Amino acid sequence: MNASDSPAHGRSAGVRKASDKSARTRAREFALQALYQHLVGRNAAGEIDLFTRELIGFHKADAAHFDALLHGCVAAAAWLDEAVTPHLDRKLAEVSPIEHGVLWIGAYELSHCPDVPWRVVINECIELAKAFGGTDGHKWVNAVLNQLAAQLRPDEVGRKA
Repeated sequence: MNASDSPAHGRSAGVRKASDKSARTRAREFALQALYQHLVGRNAAGEIDLFTRELIGFHKADAAHFDALLHGCVAAAAWLDEAVTPHLDRKLAEVSPIEHGVLWIGAYELSHCPDVPWRVVINECIELAKAFGGTDGHKWVNAVLNQLAAQLRPDEVGRKA
């Protein structure tokens, strides 16, 4: 690590600079913020979509992936909740809205985005949980999504090498 990567310079190991983020990573970040609005405020996906597109930096996000995540997660909310619930160590109502949204994104990508490798899905969700969630939420998200990946993509997970 060089001096510019030290925490004193605003960047710690493992945390990507904004300029290093891919368009899909940005799409996931905006989708998580949008899903939070849906989960907490019960705002309609269409209204959230319009609002989010006006946010600074949205133009650098993969808009199609954002659309798939926001609208796909909202439309499949009941199914996504059913898919993750058996892997939880607490009631879904006790899960923070951030972690709930991260689990939705992970479950949605695992089930609807076969072009995204399962390890990428999990790693991206861990990063979301680290950036926006509670202190150890990323560890919990990792555990839940690893179990879900084994269920939804058994052949891919079985090829771990």
